[in-house]
Amino acid sequence: MMISIRSLGACLVLLTAASCASTERETATSSRGPRTEYSPPKGRGERVGGATVLNTVRTTHIFSDPKNPDTFVLELRGPRVLSSRLHLSVLSSKGDTLHREVLPTSVLLTDPTLKDNLSASVREREISVLRGMNTFFGDSHFVQPAVPAVATPPAGLDAQAWASLRRDPAAVGFHYPGSKGETRLIYARQLGRVVVLAE
Repeated sequence: MMISIRSLGACLVLLTAASCASTERETATSSRGPRTEYSPPKGRGERVGGATVLNTVRTTHIFSDPKNPDTFVLELRGPRVLSSRLHLSVLSSKGDTLHREVLPTSVLLTDPTLKDNLSASVREREISVLRGMNTFFGDSHFVQPAVPAVATPPAGLDAQAWASLRRDPAAVGFHYPGSKGETRLIYARQLGRVVVLAE
């Protein structure tokens, strides 16, 4: 009788150990337990290319219509942050495209120590570009009136467009770093279009 109780005890210990091992295995593959194993989401298996959107920043602001805000969108498209292009779009509240422009990412490298310094790391430059995207549509970039009273007409702008901008004190200007320096977008309500001023 002693042998059977010992063998029964040994079997009970083995069964308990085996059940604990299987419970841990089941817990590790379960998606509900506290010790779940992370598996990344499966994509479509496509490579990152020139049309891939890496980051998007958007805001709404009064621009073409004083009653309805327009949507400003900045997308970073390309395989890597530094070799990508910035796609700036301004959409009216009705969904019409008011302005579309493609810019190099170098316009967001405003820190001179990163722009011209070859020893600056790629990571530092990428962080600078992404931070620049986050502040691209800051409130300080929108001004009203769009054209100051003492401003002189820029070269290359027709007189009708300049007169239209000067007569509209409610016009809103949007300043941003363009590929050729500081750029200002203004919607001329009398002309029904966006006027681009390079400063």
